[in-house]
Amino acid sequence: MQRITIFGATGKLGRPVALELARAGFGVTAMVRHPEAARKLLPDSIRLLPGDLRDPASIRAALQGADALYLNLSVLPASSPKAFQPEREGLAQAVAAAQELGIRRIAYCSSLVQRYQGMNGFDWWVFRLKHKAVRLIRESGIGHTLFYPSTFMDNFEAGSYRMGSRILLAGVSKHPMYFIASEDFARQVRRSFELLQPGENREYVVQGPEALTADEAAARFMAQYRKAKLQAARMPMGMMRMLAPFSRTFDYGAHIVEALNEYPETFGAEQTWAELGRPALSIGAYAAGL
Repeated sequence: MQRITIFGATGKLGRPVALELARAGFGVTAMVRHPEAARKLLPDSIRLLPGDLRDPASIRAALQGADALYLNLSVLPASSPKAFQPEREGLAQAVAAAQELGIRRIAYCSSLVQRYQGMNGFDWWVFRLKHKAVRLIRESGIGHTLFYPSTFMDNFEAGSYRMGSRILLAGVSKHPMYFIASEDFARQVRRSFELLQPGENREYVVQGPEALTADEAAARFMAQYRKAKLQAARMPMGMMRMLAPFSRTFDYGAHIVEALNEYPETFGAEQTWAELGRPALSIGAYAAGL
């Protein structure tokens, strides 16, 4: 597995994987919608091709000559179930092109909390979409690696937990989560491409070294963060649910926060650590190193 095409290479979680693979000597191609903007984020060692997951021809062009495909796609909070979804229609077109062109491995970053679907009567179209993506890849006939990461520490720096100088919390975080840093995850993805043979299939739970509730993780992050003075703020779940019918973003937030707060995450990364290496960063060390 020497030549890897990435869809989603400029995203918050896709970029660390692209950089790690390029540093390790893989030939990395990134299909991007805006090459000039992408070049500011990705080094010259990563080949950029203009394209869009809406366009099957550009997908095939990006996969020409590749051994493997890495997918790091997501649903935007403000989008709707009826809109084009890169992780649904785009992923389906990417898998079809991979089958046509003889790609030998598909790696896909899913999520661990999507396993909350069906618990306590919870049903959300975003999690149905993620379940369908996993089924499609499993049934593709192509060797696959599926990653199920816990919550990323990076969300405290620039993501769903952060708004300006505030760390936003909502509801009650009932169960500890094994927060993972994107750079540790990137090293595990790189190792999987180094180890696995074309016909092997693996599914990896991706978790960090310590289990913390959202409140505990936020406190440790803020205590070690040096770039700015941060404060925690909390929104009641009732308010999020009240606003959800009037805002797709609040609807997304209410669903994902409910899942994160209620999902009883347990440690399941034994195989991942044994095969791909143990994550190095605690959330305090991650914050201090930013």
